[in-house]
Amino acid sequence: MKKLGKTDTITKEYMKDPVIFADMFNKFLYHGRQVIQPESLTEMDTTEIAVPYGDGKAGVPAQKYRDVLKLMMTDGNIAYCILGCEDQSAIHYAMPVKNMLYDSMQLSHQVTMAAKSHRQQKEHKPSSYEFLSGFHKTDRLVPVVTLVIYWGPDRWDGPLSLKEMYVAADDVIMQYVPDYKVNLIAPEQMTDEEIKEFQTSLKEVMLYIKYSKDKNKLLEIAQEDPNFLSMDRQAAEVINTVTNSKLKYPEGKGKINMCLAIEEMRMDSKREGIREGIREGEIKGAVETYQEVGISLQETSRRVSVKFHLPLQQAEEEVKKYWQ
Repeated sequence: MKKLGKTDTITKEYMKDPVIFADMFNKFLYHGRQVIQPESLTEMDTTEIAVPYGDGKAGVPAQKYRDVLKLMMTDGNIAYCILGCEDQSAIHYAMPVKNMLYDSMQLSHQVTMAAKSHRQQKEHKPSSYEFLSGFHKTDRLVPVVTLVIYWGPDRWDGPLSLKEMYVAADDVIMQYVPDYKVNLIAPEQMTDEEIKEFQTSLKEVMLYIKYSKDKNKLLEIAQEDPNFLSMDRQAAEVINTVTNSKLKYPEGKGKINMCLAIEEMRMDSKREGIREGIREGEIKGAVETYQEVGISLQETSRRVSVKFHLPLQQAEEEVKKYWQ
């Protein structure tokens, strides 16, 4: 089992890179077209921006609700939209509720800051309705897009909408209950062509995750992509951590030849398989010998446990496989 804390830390740091972050959203929103530029992205925890509420300025929340949250600016001064990503190393079966809460908190914060801006500026006397909420008739919210990135090799089998989580109700009721859609990136559910819409190391990271359970296919994919021959160390560490591959590569700051690392991992796996085969053969031979000389099943299990340094329960399971 992977250590989720380490996985979360490494993936968050990777996604904080504005080039990687922009590439992720460009692929998801625009099929790889370079619409979002890294230089237009600003971390939300340190920057003040002008929001479309009169001429006032509103502070950005210091508390980050997302794993990574960035502003997309139009000209360095006006917020165009807010982009957030949630890194998931494991499937979250309440993801629609989790993300909806985060988005609602962000929008609620905008309403609060709009009201604060109006109170400070005092540009005109609000109507009774505007006074009630603090949000003026001409105010507008900055849209929020949240993207879930699942770093696992398995199919995401959790709900992708709030309506999937409700108990069964008649169609009339369901027409009026709120819904929320999860925007998901999951390598196993993407075609190779879709993955190749990424323009950064995300392409190789996603391909690796997708084929991480098939070492032969993985090596084939890596040999076809020259970027695997010289990969950024941070991307290599993301791969190694999220897939628990135990890749071996030199320490330092240089690029990583992932083809060599994958081949070494494949050979290690093959050697481990050979050792396991030899061990299985030895256990089988021991069980057959003990049985031939009339030793009981219970005593055979005990001896196998001692001889092969196995827990007694595991030894009992191994003995039963070969006991005639």
